[in-house]
Amino acid sequence: GYYLDMTSECVYSTSDYSDMVFLRTYSFNKDVDVQFNSTVGKFVGFTEFGVKQAEYLNKDQTRLLQLKAEVDRLCRHNAQIFDSAVRDKA
Repeated sequence: GYYLDMTSECVYSTSDYSDMVFLRTYSFNKDVDVQFNSTVGKFVGFTEFGVKQAEYLNKDQTRLLQLKAEVDRLCRHNAQIFDSAVRDKA
């Protein structure tokens, strides 16, 4: 069989979330093919197939703008909720 996976993650290390990055990673058989990085602002390919996919995906400006907005819509919003819940328990 084949293994296809898509993950989204928010990465940050400061309490003011100024360094927050949204990553969306597409993998095939556990090898990363292509990844969107909100800091870079576009898809980057890591395999021969991934480079072709990145070229194709980067042509869709609407999708790129939506993914860039995930930092605020998804990451910061949820980080504030989760962080406050953890801090209140400490």
